[in-house]
Formats: sequence, C-alpha cells, structure tokens
Amino acid sequence: MKKIILSALAVMAFGFTNAQSTKFGVKGGLNLSTITGGNVEDNKSLVGFHVGGFAEIKIAEKFAIQPELLYSAQGSKFEGGPFFEDFDVKLDYLNIPVLAKYYIVEKFSVEAGPQLGVLLSAKSEGEDVKDAFKSVDLGFNVGAGFHFTENLSINLRYTIGLSPISDNADIEDEDDYYDSAKNSNLALSLAYKF
Repeated sequence: MKKIILSALAVMAFGFTNAQSTKFGVKGGLNLSTITGGNVEDNKSLVGFHVGGFAEIKIAEKFAIQPELLYSAQGSKFEGGPFFEDFDVKLDYLNIPVLAKYYIVEKFSVEAGPQLGVLLSAKSEGEDVKDAFKSVDLGFNVGAGFHFTENLSINLRYTIGLSPISDNADIEDEDDYYDSAKNSNLALSLAYKF
C-alpha cells in the first residue's frame, strides 16, 4: 500500500512541476454499487452518492492527470430469504482515484487509473459492522466524460474492486484472492472546473 501511495504522490508531484495548466473543480453524482464475488449471493445494487473535489493537471494538449478526493456512499442490498427480511449493507469510503485522462476530441475524454479507498463507516440495518470489513480498498477505474463547456462536464465511470473487502476473507491461494468479495461501483457525475 505504501508503494501505491508513494507512486500516486510522485505522479502528482511530477504533474504539478511539468504541467501546462492546472484547474481545480468540484463534482458529485449518483452511485450504483454492489458487492460481487466470493460467496456473495442474492444481492442487488444499492443507490448511493459521491461528492468531492479534483485537480486536472494538463501535461500535454490532450493528456492530463486527475487526482480526486471523494466521499462515496456504496454497498449492496441483500435478500434475506424466506425467513428473514431483506437488508442493506452501507459502506462509506473516502476514495482517492488518480486518473490518466485523454481528450479524444475537445468535448470528449476517456480516463483510467487506480483508486485507494479508506473505509469511513460500515452499517447494516443501522448496526455498526465496520470490524467485518477491511479498512483499505483498492480499485481500478475506467470512464468517459462529455464536456459541455470548458468548465462544465458529465462523467460516467466504472470502478472494479481489486482487493477483498471482508476482514474475514479466507484466502489461501491466488484463486481464493480473485474469487473473494469485492466492491463494484458505477458512478454518474456532474463536474465543474474553476
């Protein structure tokens, strides 16, 4: 994890020193999240939200690095079966994605990059279940954006979880790691650059 954080800081420092221009902005929108893999069954997507800020650091005319700091409400809905009621698992993260952003044309961009998530809270039916989840989540983002103006844009992004979210994950080998329960999130954002 230290290597990821140091790499992200190095990329941002390099970007700031060599950047043609840097713009800061705010963004927010809807999340459609779920927990996939492992022995997770009978679950559905949970609607949440995200809000935060970002910096777009232009490296070249069509290429930028975009670090972000986002509060993100994620989780999943689970079916309780014939004897129990359905319940939600709500996971709140402080997500720190660092994206490489490429402008295909002036109004359309694509992006990809890693994300570090820090678990802020975990609740199921109002009960604190944070001890059952890992405090750090790693993910990878892919997305695209449409820029209405130089300042206003809309973005669609998918984040696939790379690390197990359960603190009790029974991982003995590589197959167990890849098959463990992970976060999955589709986010639709509206962003404004200053």
